[in-house]
Amino acid sequence: MSEKDLQTEHQQYIQDLGGWKRTVNCGELRAGNIGEEVCLMGWAQYRRDHGGLIFVDLRDRDGLTQVVFSPEIAPKAHESAHILRSEYVLAVRGKVRARPEGMINPELPTGAIEVVAQEWKLLNTSKTPPFAIEDRTDAGENLRLAWRYLDLRRPYMQKAIRLRHRLAHSVRQYLDEHGFIEIETPILTRSTPEGARDFLVPSRLNAGEFYALPQSPQLFKQLLMVAGFDRYFQIARCFRDEDLRADRQPEFTQIDIEMSFVDENGVMDMAEGLVRHVFRKVMDRVLPGPFPRMTYAEAMARYGVDKPDTRFGLELHDVTAIVSNSEFKLFRDAAIVKALVVPNGAELSRKEIDEFTEFVKIYGAAGLAWIKIRPEEWQSPIAKFLSPQEREDLGRTLELKTGDIVFFQAGAPAMVNAALGNLRPHLARFLGLVPENEYNFLWVTDFPLFEYSEEEKRYQACHHPFTSPAVGHVEKMQTDPGATLARAYDLVLNGNEVGGGSIRIHNADVQREMFASLGMDAAQAEEQFGFLLKALEQGAPPHGGIAFGLDRFAMLLAGAGSIRDVIAFPKTQKASCLLTNAPAGVDPAQLRELGLRLRETRPQSAS
Repeated sequence: MSEKDLQTEHQQYIQDLGGWKRTVNCGELRAGNIGEEVCLMGWAQYRRDHGGLIFVDLRDRDGLTQVVFSPEIAPKAHESAHILRSEYVLAVRGKVRARPEGMINPELPTGAIEVVAQEWKLLNTSKTPPFAIEDRTDAGENLRLAWRYLDLRRPYMQKAIRLRHRLAHSVRQYLDEHGFIEIETPILTRSTPEGARDFLVPSRLNAGEFYALPQSPQLFKQLLMVAGFDRYFQIARCFRDEDLRADRQPEFTQIDIEMSFVDENGVMDMAEGLVRHVFRKVMDRVLPGPFPRMTYAEAMARYGVDKPDTRFGLELHDVTAIVSNSEFKLFRDAAIVKALVVPNGAELSRKEIDEFTEFVKIYGAAGLAWIKIRPEEWQSPIAKFLSPQEREDLGRTLELKTGDIVFFQAGAPAMVNAALGNLRPHLARFLGLVPENEYNFLWVTDFPLFEYSEEEKRYQACHHPFTSPAVGHVEKMQTDPGATLARAYDLVLNGNEVGGGSIRIHNADVQREMFASLGMDAAQAEEQFGFLLKALEQGAPPHGGIAFGLDRFAMLLAGAGSIRDVIAFPKTQKASCLLTNAPAGVDPAQLRELGLRLRETRPQSAS
């Protein structure tokens, strides 16, 4: 009989609840419940027919319970149970009993008991799912995203989404207890340059004009400080039309926080308290503290990145002064030379070293120099170019030991830091140096206020144009923007930025200077940010805040490899939804209403 015919036949057995009420969830029963009469409801995970007895693993969001259909105890229930298939929805009434000796499953929380069915109802049938509804599945991500509502039934996904819920709940609890007010800000707003590309929404009522979806609630939360609310928070939806990767989505959620009458320490202490609370409530874990702090300059010098993973060593060392007169031309001509020592790494094969060389090319490096410290010699294609003095100085500075390998990168500082800074965690994972179940937090402070864009040949704001310059650095914004520091801070967890914020500019004149430093004339500033400048002239208090990436935070707590695992209905890396086939074309009549006409017809998005 075909699946279609089988399902049609089984439709006749479907019943409604008829007053039945679930008394317990499928993952809750234990040995202490033996003898109780219960009513379970859920999905049939597996059915096993052992001749006389039929076993069904019944699943809901809390777990599995083994249900036994016995011809001796309930002949009618047993006879009809032959129709059950995977993912059929059913309700079962029965009695909890101990599993027979030798049948206990210690890996299952309910593994000591089973429920003997006395009667049951078929609530709905199901077609055969396109992949097994279990954690171990060989289904590709695209298939799982296309059938996301089935993927979400898997225990792993249920656990991840529920962890996200507990995270959000604990955040609200902490902030409410500390005097913060939850306030929603607009989703439809105006387009303002904040760093990323806006999603634009055409207005039907105002022909030819557009709303923008917010990249963050930044300006509105500052206006709320001007309004006197003093402590604001929001678990906010944000939108950025930018290229995607594993930890980035076009729509994402952030824990948005703003405070009045505070300095950097006030915001950071509050945020640290929030993180500790989250770990106690969600992870049942007490974090050591206080969290260490490191300046941006120190992070770049020691780790090559501004979000270092401090769970392992492998720090970078500037050896420019040692090799600046080297016979090795690459070292001699480089603006900077850095070294990364891997203890006991000399046994790495040439093939593995070549793979690391290919890895650093992603970050603009032309290659990767290396030296193996052997008992009798330094083994390397570049060893012959190093003088005895250079070898002695390198050995002393890098504390080299027999069996070590040293990787070198030389060139422009940005490339050198990016190449070795990203090679460092790559090597640590490859060599098994990253400890499991360890959470290392780090505050990175004193960021540059500006960064120079080679593409646009001008300075841009490192964070956003509302970040306050460091005390005493206001005049540098015009005279020496590259040396101007910001009152900004990031919170890093295991090499991932989970939160970032700053003390804001609360003086209108300073804000105008900031806009001018970014190449914006007075008319442009007034056109785009006049409402903010006006507000800053109305008694704006000193204020600052921080935003945590909720998706990324949940991903790290869940031990997931992608934020898509902690978002119920995520987009792919091409910003498409394989479940709904969004984005999609719209009816031409809708475009006419909006006064829009497409220049060319775009192909349908691939499903």
